[in-house]
Amino acid sequence: MFWKRKGKKKGTGEAEEAAAVATDESQEEQEEKEPAEDTAADAESGEETAGGKAGDDAGKKADTDSDDDADTDDESDEDTATASETASDDAKDEESSESEKKDGEKSAKTEKATKAAKGAGAGKAADEDGDGEDAETSAAADESDSDEDGGSDKDGAEDEDKSVAKKKREIEPEEPGIDEPDGDGVQRVRTAGVLQVDGEDYKVVSNTWVVKADDEGVIVIDPAHDAEAIMEAVGDREVYLVACTNGYNTHIGAAIEVAERDEAPIALHRRELRPWRKVHGAEHQPEIEIEAGGSFSAGDLEIDVLGLPGTSSGTVGYYISQLGVVFSGDTLRAGELGTVGDGYIDYTRQLHSVGEVLLSLPPDTRVLPDQGPETSVEEESGNFDSWV
Repeated sequence: MFWKRKGKKKGTGEAEEAAAVATDESQEEQEEKEPAEDTAADAESGEETAGGKAGDDAGKKADTDSDDDADTDDESDEDTATASETASDDAKDEESSESEKKDGEKSAKTEKATKAAKGAGAGKAADEDGDGEDAETSAAADESDSDEDGGSDKDGAEDEDKSVAKKKREIEPEEPGIDEPDGDGVQRVRTAGVLQVDGEDYKVVSNTWVVKADDEGVIVIDPAHDAEAIMEAVGDREVYLVACTNGYNTHIGAAIEVAERDEAPIALHRRELRPWRKVHGAEHQPEIEIEAGGSFSAGDLEIDVLGLPGTSSGTVGYYISQLGVVFSGDTLRAGELGTVGDGYIDYTRQLHSVGEVLLSLPPDTRVLPDQGPETSVEEESGNFDSWV
């Protein structure tokens, strides 16, 4: 805060009377009496008078009222008048300096209020407490606040967009059907069925993915409820491989029927054999026991196996770098971690699988889940913090 030195008050009546008497006396007598008069005046009023200080060097500290006192001593001599003029000039200079400081302070506050209003609204502009900060520091601080507020607004807008997208998915639930193959030869088949978990049944619409391996054949990932609909999408092409992300019936329910036409092998993690047997019995076991970190070929495609424990101990994902896609099963869905029924089996492990494995893939990697629409690594990376 800029501070202002207060001007000194005029002398009391007794001091003014003493000054008047001094005017009638000779210069020599006045010089002898002035110290006594000053002492008396200071004792009475506690303030200095311009008349008693006219001949002293302290006249430089007199305020604007010294002009009046200088008039009182004008008749004394030329030296006294000169001293008064000097005191008056100093006071004017001081007033001018203080005026400039006030103008500078007012200008700084105006600039600060303008910047604050741009970044955070008029509320910040009114928060002028004059706490000792100089104008440049205050302006810089408010500019920084404005940037932070702008970032918060942007983050809020992104969160709102994601919320709207999620609500849209809830309003427009998935329906059974067959999509057309996309540019990478990936085709989605949506089939309706029931997920069975711990004696509970949950109605679901599951995704099965039919992926072109070459001009002659395909691989089928997570064949769910309706083998007929899946084979309709396959058409006359050969099924090279059936790959399942875990042993829940929503991922393996139609596996044997889809594989048997072309005697295709079925791939499943060995830890998922128990739930497999609950659905298909022990007569027909998967031909390929896959492990995290492994890979295998089908047609022109090289498929990497990603360990994604969480929804079950043997859950995996299939990553095809040539196509820039990962089949995430029930581990990661659009805008959320996948659930099993209406809850999580091991949330911590599942979260780790998402953060350390899936989201470490290139940002433009397409994420194709067991339910709902596709998403991307980049989009879900933006959601991760909200899941932690």
